[in-house]
Formats: sequence, C-alpha cells, structure tokens
Amino acid sequence: MTIIESPLNDEHVALGATLVPFAGWSMPLRYSSDLAEHQAVRTAAGLFDLSHMGELHLDGPGAGAALDYALVGNLTALAVGRARYTMIVAEDGGIIDDLIVYRLADESYLVVANAANAAVVAEALTERIDGFDAVLTDRSRETALIAVQGPAAAEIVVGLTDPAQADAVRELKYYASVPATVGGVDALVARTGYTGEDGFELFVPADRAPGLWRTILAAGQSHGLVPAGLAARDSLRLEAGMPLYGNELDRTTAPHDAGLGRVVKLDKVDADGTPLPFVGRAALASRAHANPSRVLVGLVGSGRRAARHGYPVVMSTADDAVTIGQVTSGAPSPTLGVPVAMAYVSPEVSAPGTELAVDIRGRREPVRVVALPFYRRSQS
Repeated sequence: MTIIESPLNDEHVALGATLVPFAGWSMPLRYSSDLAEHQAVRTAAGLFDLSHMGELHLDGPGAGAALDYALVGNLTALAVGRARYTMIVAEDGGIIDDLIVYRLADESYLVVANAANAAVVAEALTERIDGFDAVLTDRSRETALIAVQGPAAAEIVVGLTDPAQADAVRELKYYASVPATVGGVDALVARTGYTGEDGFELFVPADRAPGLWRTILAAGQSHGLVPAGLAARDSLRLEAGMPLYGNELDRTTAPHDAGLGRVVKLDKVDADGTPLPFVGRAALASRAHANPSRVLVGLVGSGRRAARHGYPVVMSTADDAVTIGQVTSGAPSPTLGVPVAMAYVSPEVSAPGTELAVDIRGRREPVRVVALPFYRRSQS
C-alpha cells in the first residue's frame, strides 16, 4: 500500500515529529510529548495538520437537492457561509461516515470526509447524485487543511489576516466559514474544530501550506502555540465527547445509537411541502421512536488504569459480573486527572451516576457513568 505524504511532511520532519501511518497517510503522532501538546491546546494554542481529510466539492443548480438525497441532513436549508455536521448512511441506516458540509455559495458546497472514508464517500456521492444537476470534484490532494485550536487561536489567526478581512474572521460564528487572506495565503477560514476549544481550520492550496504553517508557528510562538499531533487530537476530542469514526461510529451503528439522532432530518420537504426521500430514510424512521438496544455514555474511573477501545464493560467488580457493554475510546484525561472513556452499554445501566466496572486486562476497575462531554470550555 502506498503511503501518502502530507504537503507539510517536510515541516514535520524538520520539527522532529514522530510520523506514523494513518488512514493511508504519513502523519505526525507527536512532536514533543502528548501531554505537553494537549495542555497547550487547552491553555494556549495548538497547530494541527489535517491535510489527510477529504475535500469533495459539489457544484451546480441541483447540488443542494443532491445532498439532501445523499445525506441525512437538510442541506438546502443551510445558509451560504454556514456549515453543518451530518452523516452519510447506508440503506440500513448504518453510518458510512460523519461529515461537515459547508455551503460556499448558492450552488456550491464543500463536503469534508474522514481520511479513511474519503474514497468511499466520494464513490457513494457519485452514485447518489446521478440524475441531479450537480458535479462532484474531489480536491483532496490539491487541498491542505491547517487547524489552529485553543484559547489563543482567534488572536493568532486574526492577527495574520488581511486587515480588510480581519473583522469578518474575528466575528465568524461557530460552524461558519469565510474566504480570507491569512499570512498572505488565500484561504477558506472555518470556525470549527475537534478539540472542544475555540479555533479555526484553514483550507488552502497544497503548495501554499508549508509557508503558511511556518508563518503561523512564528506568529504563535509568543502566544504559547505549539505543533500538535494525532495523539493530542485524540485525547482532546475524547475529553470533549466527540465521536471518532471506527470507534463510536461505524457501519453497524445508526446515528440514534450514538445519541446523534438530531442530525437525521426526517422532516425534509420540497418547495411544495412533499416529504423528500433520502438514502436510509426508512430504516432511520423506524429507529427514531424505537427503544435503543444500546446507549453511548461517558465513564469516569476512580483508579489510575485507563480503559481502552474494545474492553468489556461489566455490571460490577465481581469476578462473575455480566458484560453489559464495550468501551469505544478511553485514555487518561490530562485536563481532569482521571481515566475517562466512552462506551456503548445497555439502556438500563446508562443513567448518570450508575456504578459499573471495566475489565482492564483481567482486572475489574470501577467506573461511574457520567453525561458527555467530560470537558466543556469556559465561554468567558
């Protein structure tokens, strides 16, 4: 299998990053330490390379209608300049990928897919938009994606933005985007993120990314910004209770299983008020009011050992305790100082405060069910 290098690969090498294969790409796992990078994002800022993500552009008079049919969300209702978290599912309701869709203009959308699923999503969209007046263009390899996340992110990014556009970037709402010139590079600036902190994602031409990366590093140094890798990104998103495809989400999971039924818009209608069909609608409609067979919850441990993906969740620390679930993600929380995990469990033990246990390599460690997320940033 050929491993793809990020447009920023030379920058990572120069910074001494530990590079690892990830979804077919060579990506930085860490630059210094996981803990230091995590804490920098929570207290100052982190700089992430997300160029492995897929960027799929859909253009044409029928682009919105095509996405309404292909995805679970109502994308024709999305205002220009706004973004929406949504999903693409199979006919049986199983999640193919979770996505962010940006409406760039009346007849232009950007679909951002996870790296491991980008090709599958592109193929599915190509099939589903057949018959609509829309054209799909995969610009993943010609686009680099750089994220600046943390309390100092706005000051850093706005400070590098063309003065005539600085107010537009400063006032950008969450899940919105605006074209702007940052560090002398034309970018689509989005205020989204995957860390639980304020921050921006910059979509730029791949050949301009190295210069912008160096510019941001230099400008952010006085603010405490550091480059951050996949390890910190994972612990940050876990604390923020954000799902990861392949862990919390997969083909066997429907949006309602993950507590994300809100993204499924069963009430989509056309201009005449006629209900709009979309792929997976029948299966998801039957799930909307059904009692779930499992529920995604947060778990907080009272010891020091962290649960990991795939570990069994059991009723108690007793040796003969019944298995009632499975951990999807888990790690020590640098911010909270305790082990945290997300897990699917039986509905009857999903209430916050319920005492359970996780089998960690043959030892039953006590955990308590809590509401997600584990961490929520201060809005002050």
